[in-house]
Formats: sequence, structure tokens, C-alpha cells
Amino acid sequence: MNTQLNHLVPMDFENAVDVPASHTWDSLSSNASSSEESIPIIDLEDPEAVNKIKTACENWGAFQVKNHAVPLALLAEIEHQARSFFALPKEKKILTLRSPGIPSRPGYGIIPASSAYSSLMWMEGFTVSDTPEEQARLVWPEDYSPFCTAVEDYKEQLKGLAIKITSLIVKALGMSEEDVDWLKSKNTSAFLHFNSYPTCPDPTRALGMVPHTDSSLITLLYQSNTNTGLQVFGRNKKWVDVKPIPDALVVNVSDMMQIFSNGHFKSVKHRAVVSQTSHRISITYFFGPEIDLKISSPAKLVKGRDSRYPPISWKEYRGLREFILIRPWRWCKPVMRSRHQWG
Repeated sequence: MNTQLNHLVPMDFENAVDVPASHTWDSLSSNASSSEESIPIIDLEDPEAVNKIKTACENWGAFQVKNHAVPLALLAEIEHQARSFFALPKEKKILTLRSPGIPSRPGYGIIPASSAYSSLMWMEGFTVSDTPEEQARLVWPEDYSPFCTAVEDYKEQLKGLAIKITSLIVKALGMSEEDVDWLKSKNTSAFLHFNSYPTCPDPTRALGMVPHTDSSLITLLYQSNTNTGLQVFGRNKKWVDVKPIPDALVVNVSDMMQIFSNGHFKSVKHRAVVSQTSHRISITYFFGPEIDLKISSPAKLVKGRDSRYPPISWKEYRGLREFILIRPWRWCKPVMRSRHQWG
């Protein structure tokens, strides 16, 4: 395998007896949560759900939802399919390897942001194609339909839920769905991504996912009920565990929502830590407006002042992040404050 492709392929975690230098984070702060508090849990059938979402978005940028109507059997099935994929031999998984020249393309491998760091993360990633059958046929040529069915069913359910939650967030901003043309017409897009965080011989020296924000409008995350791995950067400026709640889904406020809300709701910085005893899986659904649609803050949120952010599409924003290849929260504010930066 050539050097360029080798950089995309995760190491053999299953047979690791120690954390190699390539995956050691010397400056890593403690992985342990420093707080007993955590993000709110919101019942979507609660009459006060909008007010609770507003408070969660203002104080945390994240919350968990229950009574979300996604069938529990489907959550179990999509986790099963993700585990089945990551359990395949490496020679099978690399048949779906993402393109080295186009990091945003779907496929298997180390996440594109890895190239910005001197150390690698203790994880494997797999971005599912819009046409999952093409990928599934490569690894399960005789039995690909269960994977495709689970993916399509999950995407359908999560799209409906994402639109519902986005509508509730819009209400929390003092507007209605009628005020947002692309939401009213359901002119949206999304992509599905699986993460695998294998057991690690020394979690104090490794990191599952670097601190980051997501580029999407909101992100819906299902984490396996094995152990805590997701952490958010709390209002006390310390890392806080997001403990798995059986059958709940995590909602992250992401960068495009920060742009849309004119900074009223900030995108949440989060990371993933690893465990010595548990192999954790997360299923991530990144949701936003149609990929080429430029969005900006509605007039109701600007209130006579200049918008803090220029109009930009999700596609343009993702491309900007990939081009800069540094931690987004360090550059998004100064860049987004200047309209001429994006034309």
C-alpha cells in the first residue's frame, strides 16, 4: 500500500498491546470528567420542550432527547450493522477506502482532520454513501441487503426527527417554521457516519476524537450503551461526560446553526475518549440545509444590525474547514465576521 493510502488506513487496534508513539498525545489533559453535571435530557412530548431546548442551547449547545419516536429495534439494528462493518478484516474494509484526494468523499478510514495533527486518533471512521449499496456490495457481495435496509430506514427516521428538532430550535429563537423557507419546504440534506472506538491498552495516552465542532446545522448522535465516551466542553470550561441514556439520542448545536442564529446559539465543542474495557460505537447523523443553499441569519434575529456572518452554503463551509485544516473554533469567528472573506 502506498504512503498516501497508508495514512488513511487505521492501525490494527485489535492486536495492540500498547499505545504506539504515532497515537500518543503527550499534551492530553485528563480524560476524566471534572463535573457531576451533564447536558439536559428533554422529553420531546413535554409541553415545555421549546423552553427547555432554548435553555439547553444557550447554556450547553447540546442536549439528549427521549420520546423521539425512532423505533428502538432500528437503533439496535443500525448499531449491529456498524459493528458488523468494523468487525470485518482490514482487507475487506479498505475496499471502501475514502479517496485520498477528496477528504469529504464517503468511505472508510482515518477522518480527514487527522492530517492537521501530529498524533493519530484511536478510532476508525466510515462515512456512508448516499447510495450505500455500492459500498455494501464491496464487502458483503452475497448479503448486502440487511445493511442497506437498515441505513435507508435509519436515514428516513432521522430526517423526520432532525426536521422536528430544528423546528423546535427555530421556535426557541422566537420564529416559526414559516419564517424559514428552506425548512418549510424541507429543502435539507444530511450524511450518515459511523465511528468505532476500540478498547485501548492505555486510555490516558490516547484520544478517540480530537476536540471539535461539527459543520452541520445540528448533529444527531446515537451512542452505544457500553460506557461513557462522548464529552462536551461545559460552561465551567471543563470537560463533562455525556452519559449514555438507554434509547436516547444526543443533539449537538453545530456551526451552521451558529451562523443561522446569528450567534445566539453557539456550536458545542466536544471530543471522544476511549476505554480499556469497552468498544464504543457511535452513529452520527449530520443534518443541514440543502448542501448548495446559502443561508444567513433571518432579519428577525439581526434586528437592524449587520449579521455577524456572511451568507454561506454548507458545501462552501465544509470546503473552507477542510482547506484550513485547523481547529474550527479558533478561526470561525474572525473569518466569519468579514463578509469579503467569502465573496
